[in-house]
This record gives sequence, structure tokens and C-alpha cells, in this order.
Amino acid sequence: MAFQGWLRGGYTSKISPERFMNALQFYNSLTRQKEAFIPREPGKIGMYVCGMTVYDYCHIGHARVMVVFDTIARHLRASGYALKYVRNITDIDDKIIARAHENGEPIDALTARFITAMHEDEAALGCQRPDVEPRATAAVSGMIELVQTLIAKGHAYAADNGDVYYAVRSFPAYGKLANRSLDDLRAGERIAVNEAKKDPLDFVLWKAAKPGEPAWDSPWGKGRPGWHIECSVMGAETLGEHFDIHGGGMDLKFPHHECEIAQSEGACGHPHVNYWIHNGFVQIDNEKMSKSLGNFFTVRDVLKKYDGETLRAFILSSHYRGPLNYSDAALDEAKKALTRLYSALDKAPADGAMDADAVAAFDEAMNDDFNTPKAFAVLFDLARRLNSGETALAATLKTLSGRLGLLQQNPADWLKGENSGSLSEADILARIHARAEAKAAKDYARADAIRAELAAQGIIIKDTAGGVEWRYE
Repeated sequence: MAFQGWLRGGYTSKISPERFMNALQFYNSLTRQKEAFIPREPGKIGMYVCGMTVYDYCHIGHARVMVVFDTIARHLRASGYALKYVRNITDIDDKIIARAHENGEPIDALTARFITAMHEDEAALGCQRPDVEPRATAAVSGMIELVQTLIAKGHAYAADNGDVYYAVRSFPAYGKLANRSLDDLRAGERIAVNEAKKDPLDFVLWKAAKPGEPAWDSPWGKGRPGWHIECSVMGAETLGEHFDIHGGGMDLKFPHHECEIAQSEGACGHPHVNYWIHNGFVQIDNEKMSKSLGNFFTVRDVLKKYDGETLRAFILSSHYRGPLNYSDAALDEAKKALTRLYSALDKAPADGAMDADAVAAFDEAMNDDFNTPKAFAVLFDLARRLNSGETALAATLKTLSGRLGLLQQNPADWLKGENSGSLSEADILARIHARAEAKAAKDYARADAIRAELAAQGIIIKDTAGGVEWRYE
């Protein structure tokens, strides 16, 4: 659902009679259906999200992961749950090693630089830090122990080349997350021949050291962990062997999360995660964003033209599971939408009781698979009522917007910010002064022309007993 309809006033919130009976439900990628959420321990939730591989600046796909799961975390906490939110950092990987070599810099220096950049981007997007951010390099000993367990249970084997592989056919449930059988996977495989593997589907758990690469001692010689093994270990170390929610981008569903299930459940013999949440892809002109297509944007690229709150609102304007179509036009719509909400808050009292119907409608939207477009409709209905004179609703609008990570700035600062229009505040005031002079000279045609010029820039002026007031439309 786009912002355009809201800006025209085409959407209003509707409250079902059963709203007070609603419980949180969302789409579980594992079962491929929407399910009522039941935490393993009443009132408490453990949520693990696959984070960034820190060898470059975060792109818009990373921004979507950050914003989506930050918003989910905000809603869970606002719903009364005690949430432990974990998002890992991959700080050892083939791409990291290659980039450090290309740059001629130590791996630690490279990863430290991009971790700092990631946190800066996260802050610009209004995201709260996860409670725990484990790093892969700090969990290597646990990965070695897990590989040993998998070998002992017949799920893994050490190959002659020094690598250790997971024996996929030892775990018949492999493919359950992707809804594909082993035979289907085998028939559709495009895996390079590796003579060290017993089966082409097998994946690496431990890689033998190569000259010049970082390495750790292990029972199989010096080496480093494969990518999939890290999340099985960091999830277990921070949340236990069985926890509530695991999230990440849709691109991780297979093979990364599929392999994680096989590793974790193969080792412990019981379910690993109860609910899997995956956000959809970012698209540019209806094509998946990728470096190979040359349609790749970093968060920092976008922030040169738009502020972080606008980017956040744009991300939340679409349902998290669907594709997100990136364009300047869509970001412009998001900015107009925020300006409309801030305009409704401007000059309204910040205090006031919460409107129970609006809160119920907002909760109903978010409890239904974290439906942020529907939640936005509630915010715009509140803005409409505020503009109609129900000023006591300002506190409700600000509080509910805060649960989406929005409208936390001073409205006057937003409305008069340098990014809110093409004219600076000094330019606007100069035109208002010129209009006043025209009116004093009874040149009403000139005064009307100045008002029209400002209106064309989205600036509304109002004559009051105390002088001329202005705001962005």
C-alpha cells in the first residue's frame, strides 16, 4: 500500500468488534502459514536475527532488515513482552578476507571500520541497538565443539583435504524450511564438483587453512569455520538451544537458515526455533537490487538526498514480507506523508489521554502479521481528526508513531528543516515580508502571487492576529 492514498485521505482505520480478543499472529516461514504466537516461556521472548557481514557499507536491503526487526522488537515490547533481541555480526568470511587483502589492511581494522559505519547507519534510521551483538570470531571455540558433536552423532565427517562437511542425507528433514525434498534439491543443484565431499549436497562446517588467511587450531588442523555454523552457535550461546523467533532477509532462507536448522537440530535432537520470520527483497524498477545489475544503493547514498526518518517511513510503507520497490518518487511520497503527520502535531498540546479506539486499531494492525501499512492508516486517521480540531489526540499520535520509530523530532524543527522544502527558512520569511509590503501598498495581486508561489512549494501561510504563521503542507 503506497502513501499516495493516505495523502489523498483515501484510507481510514476501521476497528473490528473482536479487537479486544486479538492475539499476536504472524506468518511462520517454517509452516508457511499465519499462526498465533505462543512464547516458550510466558511473557518472555528470545529473538535472533542474522545481521551484517562487515566488509562494506550497509545497503538498502540491510536497512530493511534493521528497520523491520527494530519495529517488530518495539511492538513486542509495547505489547508487554520481556524481549531479548540478538543480532549477530559476521566478522570473518571469504568476502572480508578478500576485501582486506584488496585494501592492504588488517582484517580487524576493516571489520571495526564497517561495524562503526553500520551503527551510524542504524542510528540514522532511528533503530535501537539489539540487546546483544555477538561476533563470529568470539564464538569459534563453540563452533569447534558443535562440529565435534555433529561428527560424533554421524551428521558430519572430516575429509582428506582438511575440511569438515555436514552429511545432508543424515538429516532427512533437510529442506523443510524451503519446502523442498532432498531429491528435488539434488535434481536442481548447480554445485561445483568437490571430490572431497561424499555427496554434492553436503556443505562445509570447517575450512582448512589457506596461506595468509586467519586460522584457529582445531582437531582437524588449523582452519576457520564455514559461514552456516556461526549462527547455530551464537544463537545457542545467547538464547539457548531452543528459542522463539529467528529472523532475517528472504535471501537467507535457503541455504543459510536451512543449514542452520540441520546443524542445530542434528546436534541437540529437538526443535531449534519455533517461528521463522523473513522480510522480502528490495527492488529497483521491479528488479531485485544487486551489484551485478548496477542498481545497488548504500544507506549512505540515500542519506545524501533524504533524511533517515524518511527512509524508515518508506521501508515501513510496505508490508515486510512483500517486495519493496525503491524509487525517488516513493521516498518523496514518504517525506510528504511524514510532513502531513508532523503538521498535525504542530502547535497541538503534547499531553492528553490516549485514545482507546485508536490504540486498539493500531494494535489490531500490528498484531496481524506486523501490518505497518494498516498501522499507518490509523496514524493518518488521527492526523485527520487533529486537523479537524481534536487537539487532545496529539499524545496518541506521537506515542503510536513512536512504536514505529517515527515522529520523535520536534514538529517545528521537522517542518522548518532544510530538508523539508526547496526554500530555506530565510527565503520563506523574505517572501512573507515582501507579501506584507505588497498588502500595505494595496498591491493585492502581488500579495496573492507570493502566496501562490509559496503554496506551489508546499508552504501554507495564515494571517492571524499575532502575525503571519507558516507551515509545510
